[in-house]
Amino acid sequence: MDLAYDGTDFAGWATQPGLRTVQGTLEGGLATVLRTGPRGTPAPRVTVAGRTDAGVHARGQVAHVDVDDDGLAAARGRSERDPLDALTSRLAGVLPDDLVVHRVVAAPPGFDARFGAVRRRYAYRICDDPGSRDPLARAHVLWHRRPLDVEAMAAAARPLVGLHDFAAFCKPREGATTIRTLEVFGWRRDEQGLVVADVQADAFCHSMVRALVGATVAVGEGRRPVGWPAELLAARRRDAAAHVVAARGLTLEAVEYPPDDELEARAERTRARRADDEAAGQAGTSPVGGSCCG
Repeated sequence: MDLAYDGTDFAGWATQPGLRTVQGTLEGGLATVLRTGPRGTPAPRVTVAGRTDAGVHARGQVAHVDVDDDGLAAARGRSERDPLDALTSRLAGVLPDDLVVHRVVAAPPGFDARFGAVRRRYAYRICDDPGSRDPLARAHVLWHRRPLDVEAMAAAARPLVGLHDFAAFCKPREGATTIRTLEVFGWRRDEQGLVVADVQADAFCHSMVRALVGATVAVGEGRRPVGWPAELLAARRRDAAAHVVAARGLTLEAVEYPPDDELEARAERTRARRADDEAAGQAGTSPVGGSCCG
C-alpha cells in the first residue's frame, strides 16, 4: 500500500490504547472493508516502512498487509472489479480525510515494507520570512521568527553525512543501536522561499531527524558556531542544549526498495542485522550496523 497522511491529529503511527493513530485507523478501515474482526477472521495487522512520531506527516509512506483470497473477494463484494482496485476504492470510502491510500498492489515475493527498504527520505520545512508565511500551510511548516543563515546551516550539516554513531541525536532505546549511515543531509531555500532540510538514510533512530534539524537551526540563528553539530556527534551523548524541533515541519517524502529479485535477500539481511544489533545492545557493545524505522 502506498499511502499519505497529515499527522497533525494522529498520535503517531503505532497503535496505542485510547489514542488515534495512523496504524489503528488504517487497520480499522481494512477490517471494515475485508469484513474481519471479532466474528470473522483475525483483524489485519499492517507493517510499515517507517513509524512516524506524533504530528509527523507522510507523503510517500509504504506498508504491507497479508490478505488471503477470501479477504480480497470480500473487498470486491458483488462487483466484477479487480479486487485490489476495489480495495483501494473502498478504503477511500471508510478512511478519514487525513489518511489516504493511493494504491494497493500485490507485493512481489519476499517483500517486507520495513525490512526490505534500502532508504527513507524526509524533508523538514521552515518559514523564516513573514512575507512568505502561508496560514494554509501552518500545520506542515515551522514558523521561525528570525531569519536563518542557510549557508551556515548547510556547512554545519555536511560533516554529519556518512556512517556515524548518532547517539547525540537519538532518544535511547534499550537494545537498539544508534549507528546509522546518513546518506544526505543538506539545507536549501526552495522556490517559495522556505528553508528546507533534505535528510536521507538507510534508517533512522527515534527523533533523529528532528534532533539533527534542531542542532543546525541553532547554527542558522547564530547561537552556535558551524562546528557545533559535529562536536555533538563526536561526543556521542545527548546535550540539553540540542533541542528537538517541533514535529509539524517534518514529512516522510519517499521510501525506496531494491529491484524485485533482490527484495527477499534484502529483508533477510536486515532482519539478521537487527537481531545482531539487539544482542549487542543487550551486551553493552556497539554494533557497526543497524536498521530501524524512521
